[in-house]
Amino acid sequence: MATPSIELQDLVNRIRMECLEMPGLALTSGQARRLWNLDPAICDAVLSTLVREEFLSETRNGAFLRRNDGGRRPSAAASPGAGQPDLTIM
Repeated sequence: MATPSIELQDLVNRIRMECLEMPGLALTSGQARRLWNLDPAICDAVLSTLVREEFLSETRNGAFLRRNDGGRRPSAAASPGAGQPDLTIM
């Protein structure tokens, strides 16, 4: 049987991927619970983790959205290929 922290991390990863697949997605905690069919405490733990990891932000009206979906550019460290050599052929 999986431990609760592993199950929570699996949910965090799944929800992170879904947010990446749906740019502009903004959900309140209640909407997120219904969309992903989660217990309120589990949903709050997942959302809190994603906010703490700076993947999501919480708006003044209580909606959660991806941090770089507001017109801000992601940092170089967060962009794909960061730290990788440029292999462009000229």
